[in-house]
Amino acid sequence: MKNGFGNAGKPAAHSLKPRAKPLKRPSQARAIFTVEAIYQAFVRIWQRSGWSALTTRAVALEAGVAIGTLYDYFPSKAALLSGYVRHSVERLLHQLDEQVIRAEGLAWQARLERLVQLSGHPAGPDQPLFDYPLLMLEHQIAEPKHHQRVFQELSQKWRDAFDACTDLASRPSNEAIEAWLVLVWGGRRYCITAQLSAVQIEAWLRETQGLTRQRLENPP
Repeated sequence: MKNGFGNAGKPAAHSLKPRAKPLKRPSQARAIFTVEAIYQAFVRIWQRSGWSALTTRAVALEAGVAIGTLYDYFPSKAALLSGYVRHSVERLLHQLDEQVIRAEGLAWQARLERLVQLSGHPAGPDQPLFDYPLLMLEHQIAEPKHHQRVFQELSQKWRDAFDACTDLASRPSNEAIEAWLVLVWGGRRYCITAQLSAVQIEAWLRETQGLTRQRLENPP
């Protein structure tokens, strides 16, 4: 039976080719700055010319780094994409930590609003580019274990966020928190897939925030 929309068939077991993975992570300040410049160049070329025009040599030239320096981290175009996707996730985790979990003086309603907004908005301010063309390429560099890792990391941040809601009368269960995360994270990704307008995305976020707030105000 052929695979197709609504008929996925049995997924083939596979593992990413070595050249589809970054070689190392930057640890020192200079290396972090260099890799950030590479990611910024990657995004500029992506937005300007698309995936087909994006090459490691073009990115190195745009970033102002030697091609050998880029290859120290990213041996291929696919490895650069893989590194950038992980960078996007880590940026979101950091934002949740700084703007939701550690934020002081927030009522639980405001903390919840930030949590849903940051986790659910596919093109929020200060968030790395993650649009429809990029999502359509994600399958080339992501395995189920990568999605599971991201879900576990986000689940922990969401639990930490509700732990920070010390003014909330009753903390929801971890099962409820994970269910809301699936609702928000899955919705974010479908907003990208369906290419919803900014107005539609904002309406969805407001409704999701309202439903979650109502559930917290009226626990079972």
